[in-house]
Amino acid sequence: MKKKILIVQAIHERGMQVFDESFDVRVASDPSVATVIKEIKGVEGVVVRMAPFTREIIEAADALKVIGRHGVGVDTIDLQAATEKGIVVTNTPNANATSVAEHTLTAIGALAKRVVVYDHAIRNRRWELRNSYGAIDLDGKTLGLVGVGRIGSMVARRAAAAYNMKAIAFDPYVTPEKAREMGVTLCSAMDDVFEQADVVSLHTPLTPETRRLVNADRLRLMKPTAFLVNFSRGEVVDEKALYDALKTGVIAGAAIDVYDPEPPLDDNPLFELDNILLSPHSAALTGECVIRMATGAAEGVVDVLTGRRPQFVVNPEVLNK
Repeated sequence: MKKKILIVQAIHERGMQVFDESFDVRVASDPSVATVIKEIKGVEGVVVRMAPFTREIIEAADALKVIGRHGVGVDTIDLQAATEKGIVVTNTPNANATSVAEHTLTAIGALAKRVVVYDHAIRNRRWELRNSYGAIDLDGKTLGLVGVGRIGSMVARRAAAAYNMKAIAFDPYVTPEKAREMGVTLCSAMDDVFEQADVVSLHTPLTPETRRLVNADRLRLMKPTAFLVNFSRGEVVDEKALYDALKTGVIAGAAIDVYDPEPPLDDNPLFELDNILLSPHSAALTGECVIRMATGAAEGVVDVLTGRRPQFVVNPEVLNK
């Protein structure tokens, strides 16, 4: 009998091709919790993108062995419920690092050079704005990183190569020796990063400890000329505090790719500001990256269902029992 696979949200065709004729693969009618609960019966493997995969879904699953996350963060999956039921959760941490790092460096450059502001100015016949001297050089400036995993460390290396920026960071999971190998100076306190950096870039997963990590107090620590970049999770930043800081000149600008909630509400006040760059949680959605995520997620599911150990397992204690 073929093993049933449920794709909660459509993935790239290359990912679908990972499943051979021994699998019965179908895409959910829609990614809502109610629909997935109805369609999870008999399913042994799931591929999930950003749709919530809740305890209710997991408890309704009567055959589920593996959840393949199309991406890195697993905050939308009830990891505890999956682990309790002995369900393996895999992800694709190598798939999106390059794409997100490139997006981050692009945003930093665009903020520093006021690319969007100048674009809007010339379209509105405001040639005189060229004499505002509002753009800055990044050469010799300090990049502050919160988190120096795959993405953060890549941002540090590329910022040094492209902009001659020096990197400081806070990451309790990285040793000073490892940081030096990355070309990064570790700070003993997170607040030091916010106080010293000309650009603060967030590369941390969403956990209880990182929720609202960037609040009004931390924003007030930043230089009035500094920029904040958040391509991690929307809930890591207090959006109201960020709006107030941008509106009143506490910081010079920001770039965000993630929101709380997603998609952002139509009346989100950040939309009215011209000193923030906004993108629709798309940093990882390049043509190349979606193939890497789709194939990686599918391969993780196939590995579990064919008795192989996946390359990336979020809850290895399930396999180690």
